[in-house]
Amino acid sequence: MASKKVRFTFSTETVKEPLVYQLGHEFDVVTSIRMADVDDSIGWVILELVGDDEEISNALNWISDKGVRIDPLEGDVVTG
Repeated sequence: MASKKVRFTFSTETVKEPLVYQLGHEFDVVTSIRMADVDDSIGWVILELVGDDEEISNALNWISDKGVRIDPLEGDVVTG
């Protein structure tokens, strides 16, 4: 099992779509949301993806193709 910490930034076109939910159902990865801030125009979420390296890569490619910006995170992810 691999783990990848990322920040997704959603555009106005994608902010209202349930993309994190779909990502968890389309791919064999577990999504653990740590922090998020979403409104009608833009949003971001910090999450950890856990699964096979290839499956995580496929999931990130899929969500990137949807127009979501992906920024990798290093170090500890805030839990809460």
